[in-house]
Order: sequence, then structure tokens, then C-alpha cells
Amino acid sequence: QISLLVGFISVNNSPWTHYSAYSFFQIVTMCDLVMILFFYIIHIFRIYRKLTCVSWPLAEFLHYLIGTILLLIASIVAASKSYNLTGLVAGATFGFLATILCVLSIWSSYKVSCVTQSTSK
Repeated sequence: QISLLVGFISVNNSPWTHYSAYSFFQIVTMCDLVMILFFYIIHIFRIYRKLTCVSWPLAEFLHYLIGTILLLIASIVAASKSYNLTGLVAGATFGFLATILCVLSIWSSYKVSCVTQSTSK
């Protein structure tokens, strides 16, 4: 997700007013981005077919759920500590946008994995 990367860059290039709030924001955005890329690689190379011991829809659902909750918390903290500095406000805004996109990803992965499996039985 590009919004995670833009939020990370915005916060990284701004003067920080509260170190722990923005370091938490950066850690959450980078971890989410790495995990999203991990699941994209799993799907692109169809690794899920070889590793059948893992429930990939459940793993993806839990990743998006936990990542979305952490991203929402990090965005709220970043927005509350921004003190009207443009880069920090932009980073928090892109964090909220990424949260909305993650919620949409949760919904779409639920529809694809659960609804299509229940109708195919």
C-alpha cells in the first residue's frame, strides 16, 4: 500500500515533537508494509499451494486485523502529537487512509475466503 509508504516518509522527513509517538508510527507502518509484501509474494508465487499446513486465509485475516488495529492506534497517537506540523499531519492522515484501506482488505479477504467457500459446498 502506497499510503503506508507515504505516511512513513512524511513522518520521517518532519521535525518530531514527540519521539516515542512517531517511532511507534514508523514501526507499525513498516511492519504492516513488510507483511503486506510478504502476503503478496505468497500469492504471486503460489507458495500457499505448497505449504498446506498453514491456513492462509486465516493468517491473512489475522494479519490485517491486528495490523489495522495497531495502525489506527498509531495514527491517533500521531495525530494527537502533531501540533499542526504539516508533515506530521500528512503522515497521520495517510495513516488513517491506510487504516480504511486495511479495513477494506479485511472485508474483501473475508468475502473471498469465507463467502465463496460456503457457497461452493
